[in-house]
Amino acid sequence: MEAEHQPPPLPGPTRYAGTRYGRIAYTDTDPLGASALPPLLFVHGNSASRKVFHAQLADDFGGRRLLALDLPGHGESDDATDPGAAYTQRGYAATVAEFLGLLGIDRVVVVGWSLGGHIGLELVARFPGVAGLVVTGTPPVNRDTLAEGFLPTLGYAGTETVTAAQAAEFAAQITFSPPPGWVVDDIRRTDGRARRLMFESFAAGRDSDQKALVATSPVPLAVIDGRDDPFVHHAYVASLTYAALWHGAPTVLEGRRHAAFLEDPAGYDDLLRAFLRDHGR
Repeated sequence: MEAEHQPPPLPGPTRYAGTRYGRIAYTDTDPLGASALPPLLFVHGNSASRKVFHAQLADDFGGRRLLALDLPGHGESDDATDPGAAYTQRGYAATVAEFLGLLGIDRVVVVGWSLGGHIGLELVARFPGVAGLVVTGTPPVNRDTLAEGFLPTLGYAGTETVTAAQAAEFAAQITFSPPPGWVVDDIRRTDGRARRLMFESFAAGRDSDQKALVATSPVPLAVIDGRDDPFVHHAYVASLTYAALWHGAPTVLEGRRHAAFLEDPAGYDDLLRAFLRDHGR
């Protein structure tokens, strides 16, 4: 039982950056910035941490700098000093933009999972250095299409206080069933206000119109989803207009669920490399 709670190893030491909403924990495979290629930044989902990307952080992307951070209120980062401002998609994107500025990064390719994908879309609107964006488990929605983009199975995603049993149930939806203990631990560690406030902001329409954004943004975009994702309405995602969608259509992985990158890291990473190669990023 102890082994399943042991989190996967991450490369290098945990680093920290001070931001407007508190201290952020992150992993950086090239802290000196030796690679001339735009770094890959991995942004995790609701109630998770950067540990979900352990396989990607250990993979080879042509010597490219790899970054992954814990969002405010998640993982090893501080709970937000101003939860109402920080725990929204725009607030998270502001933190990520500040984080990149602190590291002196002005050009980046973002890989966002679930909430992390929504943050990546928000980042496109506020950080001109986004050179490419990959989203997984992230229907581009606005206030009016929220119920169309997601299946009615979100469960505890917006619930502030969850029991141990509810955390395990949620973890089984977002990763494996039965879920690894460290995924459950991440959910239980998360500041519950982050779940509630993020959903309240989303439902109130205080975040960007992401349906409109993907229809107009020239930033290269890859949509990579698992066919059996319990949250994503694939027909909605496929019906949208995109200005710069990789291969002209979403990529749907058969037999994969919400965390396709965790379920099939080798296959997912091959897609990332192909996206980077095709767009010269």
